[in-house]
Amino acid sequence: MNEGPEAILEFSVIDESEDYIVIAKPAPLIVHPSNGRVEPTLLCGLEGLLAFEIANGHKPAIITRLDRETSGLVLVAKHTDAARQLAMSLQNRRAEKEYLAIVHGHPEWEEIEVDQPIIRQGLVQESAIWLKRTVHPQGRESFTQFRCLRRWENARGRFSEISCLPLTGRTHQIRVHLAHLGYAIVGDKIYGAEESTFLEFIETGWTEALRERMMLPRQALHALRLSLPWQGQVREWSCPLARDMIEFRDDTSDG
Repeated sequence: MNEGPEAILEFSVIDESEDYIVIAKPAPLIVHPSNGRVEPTLLCGLEGLLAFEIANGHKPAIITRLDRETSGLVLVAKHTDAARQLAMSLQNRRAEKEYLAIVHGHPEWEEIEVDQPIIRQGLVQESAIWLKRTVHPQGRESFTQFRCLRRWENARGRFSEISCLPLTGRTHQIRVHLAHLGYAIVGDKIYGAEESTFLEFIETGWTEALRERMMLPRQALHALRLSLPWQGQVREWSCPLARDMIEFRDDTSDG
């Protein structure tokens, strides 16, 4: 299946210590193997990069996972003790994660917090996409803070750049909450259009017809910044915005 830009095993290291490594992951590189498909994965690359640690009994663990089509920061623990401590920071909400998204439309608000529970859509209504989530009272509590950074308009439409701070860590949380507000992420095949768009993509791969409708071959969502306590200090990392998002923003901006 042709998925537009091919997933290649290419990533960069932002920071590294004896306990963790921080990666800048491109899209559409997947984190773990999926559905038995043979393709490059971040985990495979990490196993090669950390071969010495693994040979000495360490077991790397990915702490902050990203969807295939989301770019940006990924935090990886090098051993079990570090994994436990880092995961606890996330579970106890002592970590802060910031994402950048490019969405369709111009929000009327400058800042807003969404407090809406999320559940797998197929549990509460008919859904052609098994992994799709939705806002529903039966879901798990989910909180996201949004801030509009920039708005612009041109012949292709109206767009905005949004800072997203998820306070909980539900699957597809940012994408679901933005779609719930009415500002779907550019390129999002599941939450930005009819379900038939995602099903068409699975069937045909990335086509010129999909390019015309979706504008980008992946959702314009990037894990920009991460901070958390570690050994008595607050560690913070940032990852430059992905090139395809910069090019889309610049190409569609006025002037």
